[in-house]
Amino acid sequence: MPRETGRKLIAQNRKARHDYEVLDTYECGIVLQGTEVKSLRAGRASLVDAFATVDDGEVWLRSAHIPEYAFGTWKNHATRRNRKLLLHRKEIAKLDRETASSGRTIVPLAIYFSDGYAKVELAIA
Repeated sequence: MPRETGRKLIAQNRKARHDYEVLDTYECGIVLQGTEVKSLRAGRASLVDAFATVDDGEVWLRSAHIPEYAFGTWKNHATRRNRKLLLHRKEIAKLDRETASSGRTIVPLAIYFSDGYAKVELAIA
């Protein structure tokens, strides 16, 4: 089976670019459970109230809504659980400095699949 190529948009936070001044953007991976991947592949997610924080040298996506997979079993995921974002150490340090010193926030702009991997586009606002 050929590998998936290109970019498939799953969810977009349209109000973020209107409500915030986007200073810098980052592309990062996201750690997902099995049924979350299936739910995202079905095109179901929402970033309306979502934000990201830096805690103990790790970046976490909070309040993003990925609904339960319809054909899942009792092992379905929690819909609004905290999800770890995958960034390089230097990028995490820069995000931590930006949010701590100047009072800025980290806002997710989009969730998408790029070459078969789930990714999140973050913005410092």
